[in-house]
Amino acid sequence: MNNLSRKKGFFFVTTGAICWGMGGTVAQKLFQEFEISVDWLVSVRLLIAGFLLLMISCIKNNRSHVLGVWKNQKAALQLVVFAIFGMLAVQYTYMASIKHGNAAVATLLQYLSPVMIIVYLLLRKQSIFTRQDVITVLLALGGCFFLLTNGSISQLSVPISAVAWGVLSGVAAAFYTLYAVPLIKKYSSLVIVGWSMVIGGSVMSFIHPPWEASSLSPITWGYILFVIIFGTMLAFWFYVESLQSLLPKETSLLGSLEPLAAVITTVVWLKEPFGFYQWIGTACIIGLVLLLTRTKQASSKTTLSA
Repeated sequence: MNNLSRKKGFFFVTTGAICWGMGGTVAQKLFQEFEISVDWLVSVRLLIAGFLLLMISCIKNNRSHVLGVWKNQKAALQLVVFAIFGMLAVQYTYMASIKHGNAAVATLLQYLSPVMIIVYLLLRKQSIFTRQDVITVLLALGGCFFLLTNGSISQLSVPISAVAWGVLSGVAAAFYTLYAVPLIKKYSSLVIVGWSMVIGGSVMSFIHPPWEASSLSPITWGYILFVIIFGTMLAFWFYVESLQSLLPKETSLLGSLEPLAAVITTVVWLKEPFGFYQWIGTACIIGLVLLLTRTKQASSKTTLSA
């Protein structure tokens, strides 16, 4: 792998992660300052971003590659389930958490999904509880405590509704991760994510049709397009592209820039108050992500050597 290819990979993953984080912050501005509906933004975001990803896949491959998943009845059913209970659930709960709280807390709570996966696998007896699992759970609990209370046990630093939606976002992200594995192995990730976005957006259209929008100013449309293009479509596409030039460990490590970008833009741009202990909580959760990345890489090496 040449140096230019690795530089392109680093550019793609860092840009993608930062776009994801900033997309959440821009969505917060849309909810709180321009009073955009969560239902409407989710339907528009998923439909447009999904179609764009499918178009990119058509250009990179061909039409039959994009339509291949619908030729297998079992895979098609799995795709619909994934789209509704994975993609749509993740997007809606994440956006709802942002609306009721802020992008920083919503993003960090969603990043607790690896801990939920560990607990699920333990309950299913598909793994054993290791010392690293103990550290992971402690980091998650400590991070949540400081993030949500700012060190005070008498009150939460964000509304309980934001916490509830954030935790549900983590649960949905855990399902999203586990359920997607067989589909991603058989079909292109761009195709699966593209179709799941289109299906999820279509379902949301029955609740709030995308064409039913009040008169919006040009600057509002600018923010909406940023969330759709940069915060959704480009963010995912760049992340996938980086996997062709970098090791999974490197991509995952740099992907942890997402919550950091969400926190920094929320504090600096939106002037959200963020206490000292909340920064400690942020550090705990980002440390959790880095620890899990290291663990995954070790497991991969063990499997390969065996």
